[in-house]
Amino acid sequence: METMLAGRLTTGGGGFAVEEVPVPEPGPGQVLIQVRAAGVCLSDVHLIQGMLEPHPLSGSKVTLGHETAGVVRALGEGVTGFDEGDPVVLQAGELRNGIPCTRGVNIDGGWAEYTVAAADAVVPLPPGIPFEQACIIPDAVSTPWAAITSCANVRPAEAVAVWGVGGLGAHAVQLLRMVGACPVIAVDPLAAARERAVRLGADAALDPADPEFATLLRSAAGAAGIAAAFDFAGVPAARDQALASLAERGRLVLVGLTDQPFTMKDNLWFCRFRQQVLGHYGSGPEDLADLVRLVGMNRLDLSGSISGIYPLAEAAQAVDALERKEGNPIRLLLKP
Repeated sequence: METMLAGRLTTGGGGFAVEEVPVPEPGPGQVLIQVRAAGVCLSDVHLIQGMLEPHPLSGSKVTLGHETAGVVRALGEGVTGFDEGDPVVLQAGELRNGIPCTRGVNIDGGWAEYTVAAADAVVPLPPGIPFEQACIIPDAVSTPWAAITSCANVRPAEAVAVWGVGGLGAHAVQLLRMVGACPVIAVDPLAAARERAVRLGADAALDPADPEFATLLRSAAGAAGIAAAFDFAGVPAARDQALASLAERGRLVLVGLTDQPFTMKDNLWFCRFRQQVLGHYGSGPEDLADLVRLVGMNRLDLSGSISGIYPLAEAAQAVDALERKEGNPIRLLLKP
């Protein structure tokens, strides 16, 4: 039996380890992918910490990693349209036996040398997109893209603000500028993150702890105020600031995950000005396809998003670095 390395989470407090496991075989309608690069996300950290549960899960172990790119190695029964060696990126989610599943959460993901995916969750990559950039499009790029275009329905010339310029928020700044939002305001307590936001296209970058924050935000937003605010930090204080910043009919989109409650301190103002709070998670199949096309046609540059690359065998070190925010990363990668 051929074996491979895989980063496996054992539920019930069993912890995370890189283990040797059998190479999977593609079943009917599936494709076997040789992984070339996989992203390390804060959601992976939350799974290892136990803040998120891999549910429903068949068995007690799952291979982590929902951001995956690689090459086709074998086709299951009934699969057409792919050839061995084709470069591809995988949707973060797919249907298994009619049940929606998330790769690396309740089905095995890409922290492995090989993984299997449903054929309709495999997206061909056009020439010229490196695997290192392609693998982060599912989630790191597609989640803010869907939050901006589908959830908040941001329109050109609307004033927007992003709280938390990390792995998702940094891409949100790029994408908001690309769709024509104006101005784009970044909010982050780290000076390096604010500087990065400006490089990525933010018109202003503010420190949320600045005593003059409210005044500076109003000045940057202009008379119309903030039409759409995005919380990628998952911090109650950030959500309070973002909600307070909204203009009439403004939308607050909650993307950052937290186990802390969300509270609204001024219900009268919120109702009077017909504001909205929207929850957002993940993206749809069309979002990944759209973004692959945008990157492939050089409309979106992700070359600056890769903050570090670790061998698959050192997955635990990558998780630790991300948890500690070592070097203020946008995305760390694993390569088998």
